[in-house]
Amino acid sequence: MRILYVSTISDTINAFLVPHIHLLLDAGHTVDLACNVSAPINPTLLERGCKIFPMSFQRSPLKKQNYGAYQSLKKRIGDGKYDWVHTHTPVASTLTRIACRNMPDVKVIYTAHGFHFFEGAPLKNWLIYYPVEKWLSGYTDLLLTMNSEDYGRVQKKFHAKMVQFVKGVGVNLDKFSVPTETEKQELRQEYGFAPEDFILVYPAELSYRKHQDLLIEAMDRVAQDIPNSKLLLIGDGPNEEAYRELISERQLDDHIALMGYRKDVANLLMLSDVAVSSSRQEGLPVNVMEAMATGLPLVVSNCRGNRDLVKDGKNGFVITGDAPETYAAKIGQLYEDGSLRETMKKANLADIQNYSTENVLKDMERIYAELQ
Repeated sequence: MRILYVSTISDTINAFLVPHIHLLLDAGHTVDLACNVSAPINPTLLERGCKIFPMSFQRSPLKKQNYGAYQSLKKRIGDGKYDWVHTHTPVASTLTRIACRNMPDVKVIYTAHGFHFFEGAPLKNWLIYYPVEKWLSGYTDLLLTMNSEDYGRVQKKFHAKMVQFVKGVGVNLDKFSVPTETEKQELRQEYGFAPEDFILVYPAELSYRKHQDLLIEAMDRVAQDIPNSKLLLIGDGPNEEAYRELISERQLDDHIALMGYRKDVANLLMLSDVAVSSSRQEGLPVNVMEAMATGLPLVVSNCRGNRDLVKDGKNGFVITGDAPETYAAKIGQLYEDGSLRETMKKANLADIQNYSTENVLKDMERIYAELQ
């Protein structure tokens, strides 16, 4: 079959979808890619003959360039005589399904990585995004969801011909694994951390959505109770300077490090003791899954996606509400109780097997077979 993979930006393809495309190529299908080429496409896809069709998609739906992208995409789908179009990310998926409305021979697959409407979302998200997604579900042959909240809502309210639940995009268990104590201490020495440091880690864009200011507030208390505590905020983003100022204002420079964009996240997880997440909104968070694969106990916000992965008291703690003192208390509990950290580590290593790239691809192979 001829398949077109569509995403708003190429970063999404490179970060999450390369193994999924290889799965289709291994099955003998032809796969082309349509996206805004924000970064060079993974070379392994080019080596296997994937053709790239640049589109002027913009992440903001109101940008006029999206109209041009829609016209180009519609022509590409028609000219390419594709059997399937598999689309990801909100803007690209909206334009793709509108473009395919009158193409009965093209099956449309939409992977929803997390809708913009969710329990606790702003009213405007429900007024704008919910009716659009519900309408376009009628032009969707297969709708894939990644968390229980989205799956339940789609099953009850939407009109897609087929709805499936998948356990994310998969996490590479060869890349993210538990270090030995020797390996952990060697990494700490390499990165300039002391053996006795109690290190918390949060890889995420520095943004309102990821809500790192809540953790900075929590560290004000944690630093008093645990003088050797460190919080590593990995990533960049629009709130970086605001967070830097807040850290300085709270005199937490010795306890919180803004690490910037990193390609060594696996190492930083392996040298850490606990993973945290204060996110307001998730689909099925890869950073949490990677922490689970590294055996780290978790302290996370009670948002969609986080609560799918973390069961309170079993493999971590789930915090409801913006309460920095509660984060501090649970972090303190993990600091004091090494046996609890070990119990949660074992639970995470067992649970994460279900979310491995290998197992997710097996599910995708089955789902694709059912669609045919």
